[in-house]
Amino acid sequence: MLCTIDEIVHAAQSSMRGTIAVAAAHDAVVLEAVVNAYKEGIVEAILVGHTEEIRSILMEMGESPEHYQMVEAGDDKDCAAKAVALCSEGKAQALMKGIIGTADLMRAVFKREAGLRTGRLTSHCMFFETPNYPKMLLLTDAGVNTFPDIDKKVDILDNAAMALHALGYKKIYASCVCGAENVDPKIQSTVDADLLSKMTDRWSKYNMTVIGPLGTDLALSKEACQHKHYQAEGAGEADILLVPNYEMGNGIYKAASILAGVKSAGIILGARVPIVLTSRSDSAETKLASIALGSVLSQRMTWETQRDEQSKDGK
Repeated sequence: MLCTIDEIVHAAQSSMRGTIAVAAAHDAVVLEAVVNAYKEGIVEAILVGHTEEIRSILMEMGESPEHYQMVEAGDDKDCAAKAVALCSEGKAQALMKGIIGTADLMRAVFKREAGLRTGRLTSHCMFFETPNYPKMLLLTDAGVNTFPDIDKKVDILDNAAMALHALGYKKIYASCVCGAENVDPKIQSTVDADLLSKMTDRWSKYNMTVIGPLGTDLALSKEACQHKHYQAEGAGEADILLVPNYEMGNGIYKAASILAGVKSAGIILGARVPIVLTSRSDSAETKLASIALGSVLSQRMTWETQRDEQSKDGK
């Protein structure tokens, strides 16, 4: 069971190197992250973009361009299409966003002819650790689905649970966080949380207990649960925080990053390969961990996805 960011990085280092396709790699910040991951033994990389510029940046960094495969591409659309094609052809097992808009990259992923669509919703999972909580948390969705309805929330929880299951979790607690613990018909997030908590058959294959609606304090603090006399299995010990919208998720993560010094790693799931997105504001540690997470899940999620599809087919 991989239950810390460091354990994820070490698992990536100790397993066979996968290959990551980087869309629009002609950027010093992007290349620094990729070079660090290469030097740490985590991945091989195919750098898609302006190859002469890529070579120049690598040499300025003191890195040999010969260590990396390169594919010449023109504008952002071309970079995205060629990086996605490398994944659909099996030449790369993970995709990474370079100096390109997220929307441009995801449009290429979503094209039916690209071969990366699965029928699943894509969603963002942010894994993070803070000194004030005893275990790693998975926050979702703080980056892709802005205001998901109940059907999308089911898929978002599925993706998160599959990721933790792939990391070896035997028991998972998920909290559907809202502003309060009471179901209010006027507040859709509380209605959705109540419905999700009652889908026990849906979550049994992950051995996952889903609770909600509940406030963030009750999801993360057993002491808060005692003070408020709140009792539910998994209360105060969440592995997954399902947020009602990306504004709340983004706020939680960024506040934790700035105020609590979190370790983190982010990934988009739901396509046939993990998609690594890093921000210029992310630390070098976060970028390395995100690439490591993509590498680990690219090797472990294939079997998980097949098993899930088989269970749906009754096989």
